Amino acid sequence: MKIFLTGATGFIGHHVAKALAADGAHLRLLVRKSSNLANLEGVHGDTVVGDLAAPDSLKPALAGCDAVVHVAADYRLWIPDPAAMYRANVDGTRELLRLAREAGVKRFVYTSSVATMHFRTDGIIINEDTPVSIADMVGHYKRSKFMAEQEATKAAQGGLQVIILNPTTPIGPNDRKPTPTGRIVVDFLNGKFPAYVDTGMNLVDVSEVARAHVLALTMGSPGKRYILGGENLTLKQILDKMSAITGIPSPTVRIPFAVAATYAFFEEWITGRIRGKEPRATLEEVRMGRKKMYASSAHAEQELGFRVMPVYPSMRAAIEWFRANGYAPAKTARARA
Repeated sequence: MKIFLTGATGFIGHHVAKALAADGAHLRLLVRKSSNLANLEGVHGDTVVGDLAAPDSLKPALAGCDAVVHVAADYRLWIPDPAAMYRANVDGTRELLRLAREAGVKRFVYTSSVATMHFRTDGIIINEDTPVSIADMVGHYKRSKFMAEQEATKAAQGGLQVIILNPTTPIGPNDRKPTPTGRIVVDFLNGKFPAYVDTGMNLVDVSEVARAHVLALTMGSPGKRYILGGENLTLKQILDKMSAITGIPSPTVRIPFAVAATYAFFEEWITGRIRGKEPRATLEEVRMGRKKMYASSAHAEQELGFRVMPVYPSMRAAIEWFRANGYAPAKTARARA
């Protein structure tokens, strides 16, 4: 099977590329001129230099492909120019769907996000059928992914065989950027997590998310969404698990959301707008944190053969990778004991 894959230099995309290659797929990997190709080491495939911002230039790369797997996305919780995120996530997805249809591509797997779901403050576990609208989206990332998912749904209604995957919060090795989830791990390892807020999320093994992309190509139902999740955990439980792995003390101080919001406000203004750097905390993160992002993957388990895996091994793998690649100090004597 010939597959055009976007986002292979990113965290999820790297693991998807490995899984597809291991399954025997012939890959055409979209990269930009500025892409860091470190995550493509050991992945067999043909690289295509291009950009979703200039979609018509991708037509030759799509010719003869059996499927498109669109993983690429602008995943940031703070961005100085939000319009750039909408161009990448919404316009880029819409145009790639158009090109795939024109090229006669048979299947299109779109990597959305669990961020497009409607979560609640009471921690109720949601699924693909939980009612949601764009009014429920907090911040530009969620709104842009929601809008992009609507484009994928429209394409499916128009006859293109589009399968939508909604990973929760992936964790594992090779998170080079790192993602916002990876930054939680890195900050913890570097002693920059003195307190926590009362929030929660669903952590999923990134390798199992990648395997689900392979399964979706043959087993996914066009037009349907599939949540790909793992364990529903409070932030405190996540920190405690990392403490058990590393020997680094888990924070014991819980701070109110009002305090977290005040800190994030000054971080955005001083670090983001004045210094021009990415802030360590944002108001969007605090607003999102008021809702526990707990989800069920039962639908993906039943239809795709997706597996809900324990998060501990993938968390350990992430920690070991961050340490081995200089994001954090090496193991302490206590952690080695």
